[in-house]
Amino acid sequence: MPEEAANKNIRNLGLKLEKEKKISSILSHERDMALEAIEVERAKIKELEKLIRKFKLEGKLRKKFASELDRQKQIAIDAKDTAAQKTKELEKLLKKQKLEALLRKKMSSQMDRQKKIAIEAQEIAIDKKNQLEAVSNQLAKYLAPQIYKSIFAGDSEVNVISQRKKLTVFFSDIVGFTDITDSLEAEEISSMLNFYLTEMSHIALSYGGTIDKYVGDAILIFFGDPETNGAKEDALKCVSMALAMQRRMEELESEWAERFGLREPLKIRVGIATGFCTVGNFGSEDRLDYTVIGSQVNLASRLESIAKPGSVLISFDTYSQVSGNIDCRELERVSVKGIREKVRTFEALSEHGMAEEILKIEINGLKLSADMKRIDVEGINELEKFVENARKILK
Repeated sequence: MPEEAANKNIRNLGLKLEKEKKISSILSHERDMALEAIEVERAKIKELEKLIRKFKLEGKLRKKFASELDRQKQIAIDAKDTAAQKTKELEKLLKKQKLEALLRKKMSSQMDRQKKIAIEAQEIAIDKKNQLEAVSNQLAKYLAPQIYKSIFAGDSEVNVISQRKKLTVFFSDIVGFTDITDSLEAEEISSMLNFYLTEMSHIALSYGGTIDKYVGDAILIFFGDPETNGAKEDALKCVSMALAMQRRMEELESEWAERFGLREPLKIRVGIATGFCTVGNFGSEDRLDYTVIGSQVNLASRLESIAKPGSVLISFDTYSQVSGNIDCRELERVSVKGIREKVRTFEALSEHGMAEEILKIEINGLKLSADMKRIDVEGINELEKFVENARKILK
């Protein structure tokens, strides 16, 4: 019995061991299965973690994307607004350019019209200017150049006004002019007188004299207004001018017969006085004459009337101004209306040194003067031929 019980216990123990072995195998299998499940779960967890990280990243990306999208949307809105603003500005600019183009077109048309008007106005102005110059040139012939220049330059006003100035006054006339006019026709007288006055006027203007007027054959000239170089220089120019006129009359002696058929050459006499005179515009508001008046004018006229043909008679005041430069000789005293005492008179002969430069000879049938400054050897040779021919004729 005990043995059976022991065997039974052994069998039970074996069974138990097998059962435990099976259980151990099952547990091992279950453990393996659990481990595999754990591994699977770990893998799933890892995948899930990856997926979660992916979702998180995608969430961040979506958030960033949404933010960027909003920013881009705002940029687009701003760009749209800017584009709209720019469009409006462009439209305004286009309108402005169209308006400017229209204005330019109109302005160009207006400028062309104004240019045409300006050209026409300029042509009219030039025409008027030419007319005015022609008229002023004509008027200039009725005025002394100094007076004309002073008026047209605006230096002088054309009003009835005068002033006192120290002047040197010149008077001249042609000796025996009344008898000459009786022997010539009016046309010949006019031609001869114009030629004479032209020659004398050229000399007067070259010395700066102000030609006051022509009274028939008489000439009135003064120095010292409207331009002056001082009383001494004015007097010297006046006397030098008078001597130059006398020399020119000598040079023209042969012209009078050839040009105008005069039997005797013209001669002039000259009177000059220096002193204070009243000079300016005299006349009415409608008609003015720029002239000089005063006792010195009367004195110059008186001296001219008593001067010898071909001479220049000057007053003492003139002599005192020019005696250092002009050779003079004193003549008799004369009475002048308006001056109590008799007036000393002097004849102006020539500028210092001039007498030695001009040689003269005058005999029956022959009158000759030679300017040694201008004559040359050829002229002397011609003179010798002339003398030889004259000798042959006389023999």
